[in-house]
Amino acid sequence: MNSYTALNIADYFLTKDKLTHKKLQKLVYYAYAWFIALNNQNEEDIYNILFQEEPEAWIHGPVFPSLYDKYKDYGFNEIEKIKCNDIDNKDIISFLNQIWDVFGGFSADELEYMTHQEDPWINARKGVSFIEPSKNKISKKDIFIYYNKLANEA
Repeated sequence: MNSYTALNIADYFLTKDKLTHKKLQKLVYYAYAWFIALNNQNEEDIYNILFQEEPEAWIHGPVFPSLYDKYKDYGFNEIEKIKCNDIDNKDIISFLNQIWDVFGGFSADELEYMTHQEDPWINARKGVSFIEPSKNKISKKDIFIYYNKLANEA
């Protein structure tokens, strides 16, 4: 089990480039989701997670409330690039670099669109209108099943 938070992971991505809040949320979500998919054996026993906070299925895709609270005042403006972060584990850094390499080139809107096509967000939004706010948690089990299947198809 790691002792990181959504904010630590966000800080790591902010060492790469300045980012909008929405793009930062989606990058942190993909790191959270892929870590679960690649570091657990099955959906019934998910113990290996990147950090404790669970994402919520908001209108514009997965959101971590702590990250929202920290950066909400930026609106659509970019958050400045930073110089350092608290992550010193080489395996975690390598993993986050892979997430950046795969998802960092997409725009915030493209990342939002992608999450809206994926089962974990869709399942968490069941019964909620596409324009209605929601704080429904995105299930770790749904995350594992969806992204693990993608990983095994690759």
